[in-house]
Amino acid sequence: MNEDQPWPGTWRTIGYQVLTLPLRLVQFVVLVTLLLAGVATTIVWVGIPLLMAATYLTQWFADVERRWLRRMLRTPVPDAIRAHGEGRLRDWFARLADSTTWRDLAYLLLAFPIAVIEFALGIASAIVVPLALTLAPGVGWLHGKLALALLGPPRAQRLEARASRLQASRARGVDAAEAERRRIERDLHDGAQQRLVAVAMTVGRAKTKAGSDNTELAQLLDEAHTDAKLAVAELRDLARGIYPAVLADRGLDAALSALAAKSPIAVSVSVDVPQRPPAAVESTTYFIVGETLTNAAKHSGATEVEVAVRGDGTTVIAEVTDNGHGGAEMRPGGGLAGLADRAATIDGVVSVSSPHGGPTVIRAELPCTW
Repeated sequence: MNEDQPWPGTWRTIGYQVLTLPLRLVQFVVLVTLLLAGVATTIVWVGIPLLMAATYLTQWFADVERRWLRRMLRTPVPDAIRAHGEGRLRDWFARLADSTTWRDLAYLLLAFPIAVIEFALGIASAIVVPLALTLAPGVGWLHGKLALALLGPPRAQRLEARASRLQASRARGVDAAEAERRRIERDLHDGAQQRLVAVAMTVGRAKTKAGSDNTELAQLLDEAHTDAKLAVAELRDLARGIYPAVLADRGLDAALSALAAKSPIAVSVSVDVPQRPPAAVESTTYFIVGETLTNAAKHSGATEVEVAVRGDGTTVIAEVTDNGHGGAEMRPGGGLAGLADRAATIDGVVSVSSPHGGPTVIRAELPCTW
């Protein structure tokens, strides 16, 4: 909901100020009569249906006001979200406990004395041009602000709606980022990498044809051939790091097993995920496990690492345990902090347990919805 009240049009505002007084008079008289009579006769049960009628009429009158405000004053007040219960009596109690009902009543009771003043201003503005151009729209704007405060959703509902919009927006951003990673990986694999392979093959054929007659040319071609093959290897590793094809094609089990096979230390992998999680969860899990295995091989002094990944459809939990000397910490700007930052993009959490002497356990909890 846009909470900014736009400046209302002059003639719409004057029409609203003139035409709403009869409606406000009826609302005020009916509601005050029902409320006073209902409270006075509650002791003999007669007041209960009167108060119920007052409650339902309050909400109906307020809904009419919302439609008028949107049409005449351009006030972006949304329809009310009301509490309900099963059965007539429980439904009434639920509506009485709902703050929206009382805010509707407050607006309707305030609206009548305000309407008297606005009616006089509207009549005067229809005759006096300066009033029509300045004061009338200003009063209409203030009326719209009051209506937003009382007839708009409570602050808790506004914050909840805003949080839902931000959550949905972030989810779209995460999905878009994953799709972009896949696109970059495909472009590198199918485009630049293939062209580099073709260049390496061409240089290799040129080196063969050059023979050994021109030693200097042969040496240059040999260096170019070597550099081209290195560039192909580096580009292949880069593409795999962005989004490995095996992860997209075969899932976490195969991708993590491939990581384990490349590790210089012994790695055992256990994956128990009944159904494939979202791509963002898969790629984040792969990245965390891959970085943890790299760090373990470089810094931990471990000889064995266990990777255990399990999921239940709502959360994926990945644990990497090594038998190294321990002492790993999550420092700002460090590698483990980077893992935590990446997990946080999907509401995930990374924790570290690494006492001196080991073992070190890196645990990531990644929700499948965010």
